[in-house]
Amino acid sequence: MNEQTFSDRLKTAMQRKQFKQIDLVKAAEAAGIRLGKSHISQYVSGKTIPRDAALSFLAQTLGCDKEWLKSGAESASEPVKSSISNQKEPVRRLFTKSHKLDNVLYDVRGPVVDEANRMEAEGMEILKLSIGNPAPFDFRTPHEIIQDMSSQLTETEGYSHSKGLFSARKAIMQYCQLKHLPNLSVDDIYTGNGVSELIQLSLNALLDDGDEVLIPAPDYPLWTACVNLAGGKAVHYICDEASEWYPDLDDIRRKVTDRTKAIVIINPNNPTGALYPEELLREIVEIARENQLMILSDEIYDRLVMDGLKHVSIASLAPDLFCVTYSGLSKSHMIAGYRIGWMVLSGNKALGQDFIQGLNMLSNMRLCSNVPAQSIVQTALGGYQSVETYLVPGGRIYEQREFIYNALKDIPGISVVKPKAAFYIFPKMDVKRFHIRDDEQFALDLLHEKHILITRGGGFNWPEPDHFRIVYLPRIEVLGEAMKKFADFMKTYRQ
Repeated sequence: MNEQTFSDRLKTAMQRKQFKQIDLVKAAEAAGIRLGKSHISQYVSGKTIPRDAALSFLAQTLGCDKEWLKSGAESASEPVKSSISNQKEPVRRLFTKSHKLDNVLYDVRGPVVDEANRMEAEGMEILKLSIGNPAPFDFRTPHEIIQDMSSQLTETEGYSHSKGLFSARKAIMQYCQLKHLPNLSVDDIYTGNGVSELIQLSLNALLDDGDEVLIPAPDYPLWTACVNLAGGKAVHYICDEASEWYPDLDDIRRKVTDRTKAIVIINPNNPTGALYPEELLREIVEIARENQLMILSDEIYDRLVMDGLKHVSIASLAPDLFCVTYSGLSKSHMIAGYRIGWMVLSGNKALGQDFIQGLNMLSNMRLCSNVPAQSIVQTALGGYQSVETYLVPGGRIYEQREFIYNALKDIPGISVVKPKAAFYIFPKMDVKRFHIRDDEQFALDLLHEKHILITRGGGFNWPEPDHFRIVYLPRIEVLGEAMKKFADFMKTYRQ
């Protein structure tokens, strides 16, 4: 009896043909068949099964029998083989990816980026507005940090304590004390290879199968991916574009269930650039208090705030709750490649003693984070903060934000909320005007026609195909060229 699902058979046929999902999308486009990436993704993940016409196209393109692909019938259990040889080929074991990845999405580096890489390999120049990596845009690491790391290299050749160097954790603790995080000690600080590693580590320590975590929409997609990988269920609460992209408190309340274990806050927010005021954070704390939720606060952009505003750590407002706060140096000190981040446990830690044991176990298993990068934390957090010069009038990030905001809002059919922090902007498209049904197709069309790479809104778990994210790290002259091309593209674009 054939126990494979349609999804399994489709993936088997794709592997034998050495096809990726984007190859099927391009084949459909060449054949004039409306079959976008979202359709293929749903077929591969097992969420839907194609109708007869699409099934015929897939079978023909992949060189397999339609009935086998549809039902796994024994009479057609093998994809069509060449008639050159009548000898039966040996059955070979195929190694498919884990089904735990079926609901994992990370389009910041996904199919559209793969297509951009292919185009670059063919010699095309791609203008990348898709990823928040400061180094390619001439943001340099402060010289003092490079000098400090160089002078300590011979002292950082071995493993550190699994949580990190004492000097690094002490500096992080003191920084958090200045932000009024309550009930801290050095033992509450964990360093990591960027915040990304620590998000995955902490969610693996926290979640049992079926546990729910409230995550903003739009979100930084690693949060949703890590919840799903840990066996949990990501439940997205809406952030309201009409209210400066602030979380919709009523939507949060509606989505709390008896399975909800934690709420994630991304502040300042990626991808919107929103900064949450203290009054709003206090209301979120109250919801967490009423429902006995852990607060997980991603604050990696807390030192990239403009317009004279101040970032408030939500943990400073919740001394009676158990909070985990995440931050690092990748963005504020332009050292994304160094991979140095941290998480801080604060508040009522008595509520999470068993969870902390799990954190310690997982932290020990990975031995430690990058020790040379840890060695510069004390220098980076102390003294003069050069990033502040970028964030005021005349500074690069400030002026580039002003330029991109004004350029986008002047394009007919595009509306946008001005970001207050980080270096991202999340414009909205009039889907009726442009007939947009698939935001991934929009991103591909822009890439193919104008060689501009952006990230679609769906890549941030936004439910509608009407947004996209732009990284405004390039210099104004580069952004200017990009906006001219983009405005020209939108004049005639219809999906």
